[in-house]
Amino acid sequence: MKKTILLSFLALSCGVVFAQQPQDVRNDKIGVGMTPTMSEYWSPKPKVVTPGNQATASAPSDAIVLFDGTEKSMTDNWVTVNMRTQEAAPAKWIVKDGAMTVNKDVRNGGGNIQTKENFGSFQLHIEWCVPEMDAQFTSQIRGNSGVYLQNMYEVQILDSYNNDTYVNGMAGSIYKQTPPLANAMRKPGEWNVYDIIYNAPVFNADGTYKVRPYVTVIQNGVVLQNHTEILGTTEYIGFPQVRAHGDGPILLQNHGDPSPGISFRNIWIRRL
Repeated sequence: MKKTILLSFLALSCGVVFAQQPQDVRNDKIGVGMTPTMSEYWSPKPKVVTPGNQATASAPSDAIVLFDGTEKSMTDNWVTVNMRTQEAAPAKWIVKDGAMTVNKDVRNGGGNIQTKENFGSFQLHIEWCVPEMDAQFTSQIRGNSGVYLQNMYEVQILDSYNNDTYVNGMAGSIYKQTPPLANAMRKPGEWNVYDIIYNAPVFNADGTYKVRPYVTVIQNGVVLQNHTEILGTTEYIGFPQVRAHGDGPILLQNHGDPSPGISFRNIWIRRL
């Protein structure tokens, strides 16, 4: 009996020693025999990118400038696509004073516009301004537009300054999916800035998401979406749909409501 008790005690004692020993050994040997250079590597070196000039609001040196305030940059980079026939025509939004404004007259070249180029993952900078308007325009008919990522997923644009609406339809929301973390809207007539970092999805062979799309949205220096998972397409009626796709254009929406059109300026993009 005593022998059994003694063996049990020794086993428990050894168990305690063995359980503690690896941790003690690791702690004792951290950094032993190492030099600072052992944890350093010098290549490959990141490419050199010259930042834009804040005073002139210029784009970084490796950015694709999608709109620089001129009629030429609009026609060079944007088209209007017929939603029924998918035929492309020159974009005919109104360019004035360094900005382009939504053309509400669909019969005269209005409608949505989208980039001629397609993009995967990217960093997008876009500035937009909601004009001052009558109080009769409220909720979703007050300065409504949107930035569509790969022509699939909408980051909402709306006058959210003292304008009540459903929270997953506010400015900075992933439309009908995720509300913004804050309301960072400036007054009508003042310019807002979106900086959008988008990670494109990866699809399985059967068309399901292998990796969902993610987006970070910063408005006027305030984080509205923090690496937010996009659940699928941003539907007006119904819930998100999963539709396999490749690279796609950036689309700016003509919402079609009766409120005055939103203006855009200083649009550039960097592929990631």
